[in-house]
Amino acid sequence: MSGREIFGWGMFDFANQAYTLLIITVIFPVLFTTVIVGDSETGYRMGNLLWSAALALSYLLVVLTAPALGVVMDRRASKKKFLFASWIITIISSGLLYFVEPGAVIAAMTLLIISNFSYASGENIIASFLPSLGPPGRLGRISGLGWALGYAGGLVSAGFVLFFLGEATAENYGRIRWVGPFAALFFLTAALPTFAWLKEPATRRFPGSSGSPLKEGVAGMRRTLKEISRFRDLGILFISVFFTMSGIYIVIAFTFIYGQQVIGWDRSSQALMFVFVQVSAALGALLFGFLQDRIGAKLTYMITLLLWFSGVLGISGVFEITAWLNRAGGFGLEVHQVFLGIGILAGTSLGSSQSSARALTGIFTPRSRAAEFFGFWGVFNKLAGVFGIAGIGVLQARLGLQRAVLFSAFLFLAAIVAVFFVNPDRGIKAAESYSDPGIPGSAN
Repeated sequence: MSGREIFGWGMFDFANQAYTLLIITVIFPVLFTTVIVGDSETGYRMGNLLWSAALALSYLLVVLTAPALGVVMDRRASKKKFLFASWIITIISSGLLYFVEPGAVIAAMTLLIISNFSYASGENIIASFLPSLGPPGRLGRISGLGWALGYAGGLVSAGFVLFFLGEATAENYGRIRWVGPFAALFFLTAALPTFAWLKEPATRRFPGSSGSPLKEGVAGMRRTLKEISRFRDLGILFISVFFTMSGIYIVIAFTFIYGQQVIGWDRSSQALMFVFVQVSAALGALLFGFLQDRIGAKLTYMITLLLWFSGVLGISGVFEITAWLNRAGGFGLEVHQVFLGIGILAGTSLGSSQSSARALTGIFTPRSRAAEFFGFWGVFNKLAGVFGIAGIGVLQARLGLQRAVLFSAFLFLAAIVAVFFVNPDRGIKAAESYSDPGIPGSAN
């Protein structure tokens, strides 16, 4: 596999971070909750709840479609075509966010659901190219490179918006509403190397793949369920990924909301948090990507989960930690400064945990079933989004955001317990020895 093709694959991660950061994490969630919904008299709890509902519904749509679409892409060797379609839909729906006015809650939620569904579908599809990009022993660093490029893209795109468009406030709405078109333009241009250099994986088409896509998808899913016992370790990994991503989705969707509503930070602290998280996430993805190829994917993944668990405990107890540090060391620290320090810890594990889980999935996946199996990977990822974000939405409405965030610490702990039962050698052997009954001679 050429370095140019790997770089083209990684550039999709670079490009799509403009969407995930600007629309899902940094700008639009604050804009939605505080300006478009704007229920300040309730502490923005209704805005937070509607934000959670829109994201959860978009992830539920991915859950319902990803495995069947994966089957069709494998059988018809059409991953790149489906990737292109998801890319275009994300661009159009993101750009249309410009026309959403304060109070237009239904319009905002509709465009958010469409754009996040197409973005998340594309995320699954681009991941399914990973097994064809190199041998199992190099997938850790390749996956890490993709995540590192992603956070570099986030740093460039969101940094530009924060500097030139300003704060997500009602007073600044005339400028900040351009965040949607900017995210769309960035995704459009930065992903061009992907479609120029990334090739459709060299897999053989299944016999009889010209029928109904729906029938193909359903039939393929039934076949996979019958064979699931052959891929035991991949199934266990997916359970761990479910808990991990549930916790991560909570952090991604609510960190900047938490900073504004609980910490009460100013714009400079918000900008610093963004920069610190992006840089630490990129460095963490690169470092743990190389580490994974040396010490093993399972151990690397577990280390990142322990970092997550510690970070979330720190976020929830940031006021107590600040007070203790000031008493013990006489530092005179402010809460937002300690919150920024905890953000670096969380950022280090942000890219590395997702990268190592993606690489493990690639190692355990037969190449002839890559889109389908990464479709199931997407199912567990997005079910996690539904579960985690809906859960935190309900809990914060009853308990407040500061106490509700401990829910994600419990989720990371559950992920650690689950991954204990993964046997990497057995998982690799199952993938390498697999021969698809629909394609003679298809063993990896």
